Amino acid sequence: MRPSARKIAFVLKGYPRLSESFIAQEIRGLEARGLDLVIVALRHPTDPRRHPIHDEIKAPVAYLPEYLRDDPARVARAWRMARCYPGYRAARAMWLKDLARDPTPNRVRRFGQALVLAAELGRDIGHLHAHFLHTPASVTRYASLIRGLPWTCSAHAKDIWTTPAWEKREKLASCAWAVACSRAARDHLAALAPPGRVELVYHGIDPVRFPPRGGEPGARDGRQAGEPVRLLAVGRAVEKKGFDHLVAALARLPRDLAWRLTHVGGGPLLAGLKARAAAAGVTDRIEWAGPLPQNEVLDHYRAADLFVLPSQIAADGDRDGLPNVLLEAQSQGLACIASDVAAVPELIRHGESGWLVPPADAPALAQALAALIAAPALRQRLGEVAEKTVRHDFGCAKGLDRLAQKFGAGAG
Repeated sequence: MRPSARKIAFVLKGYPRLSESFIAQEIRGLEARGLDLVIVALRHPTDPRRHPIHDEIKAPVAYLPEYLRDDPARVARAWRMARCYPGYRAARAMWLKDLARDPTPNRVRRFGQALVLAAELGRDIGHLHAHFLHTPASVTRYASLIRGLPWTCSAHAKDIWTTPAWEKREKLASCAWAVACSRAARDHLAALAPPGRVELVYHGIDPVRFPPRGGEPGARDGRQAGEPVRLLAVGRAVEKKGFDHLVAALARLPRDLAWRLTHVGGGPLLAGLKARAAAAGVTDRIEWAGPLPQNEVLDHYRAADLFVLPSQIAADGDRDGLPNVLLEAQSQGLACIASDVAAVPELIRHGESGWLVPPADAPALAQALAALIAAPALRQRLGEVAEKTVRHDFGCAKGLDRLAQKFGAGAG
């Protein structure tokens, strides 16, 4: 496979991030397929820890000023340089048109970051690729026009559902191609884009990093206080994850049912979630593990009996795509309870490879939890079918091969 002749700059919102292991998996997979990448991040990392895969990535990392006031001299120098490129006037006109429709400090900041990106890009960069259709794509689009380079985009979840339709249409019209990581997202974007512009490419999981769990599944059924059924939830405490409904559902379970929940993840709503658990009287049955690197999350999957992710559509329209944590949990033979929302039904067939409940419905979630906590044989059957599905249909290699082709690997 012959890689593209010039380097590709991957523009990310932040790097590295524990919640974006799928991006790290993609970068590492594309490097393994011969692509020469450079990472450009709009902000420095905020997570205190890293996934092991981050240490395997060879691409150099450059950081743009998160706020223009952080380095005004750098921004001014970039502006003077960017004005010398033929595409500067068109990019400035595009930005002013966007600013008229979105007169926010964020829009100003993105153009300033684009100036720095355009001015500091090495001459060996031949392609720009944005992960996320909102702010990273804005910076990438402006910079690509200034420098006269093609740009492409990977769209995921929040960026799709909270970006205005006019902005999605214009970005999709100007990029060379875009990929979405779920059928639901692809269909939504394809309706706004030129024909053939948007393609479905699942992230999938790396079977090397998620080998089969092995051993016999737990037979715990919630009847013995000393052997509680081990519930696991993984995800940031944000509205679209629906963890407040999980706490409410747990409070509805019979008091004599033996269970314990481990939650893995950080997020802005975590303190409020803990307060809800305390008010509901279930805090003594919950372990808050915080954000963890992938290898430690894998240990939690393997120790669990049942996985639960009660996603919902947030008030601002934000929602999950196809949550990677569901793929990871199912790769370990875990039965999963999830909401029948967004792209989740693309993975889970109710009663066959998992259990689906209506979103934002604590009584229905409680009923599903009670049923599966008490039924280890059902959990085993669901988990076995789920694992086979994930390993057969949702490995990462196919998607990585397709992305490598789109980037030009193997061309000619």
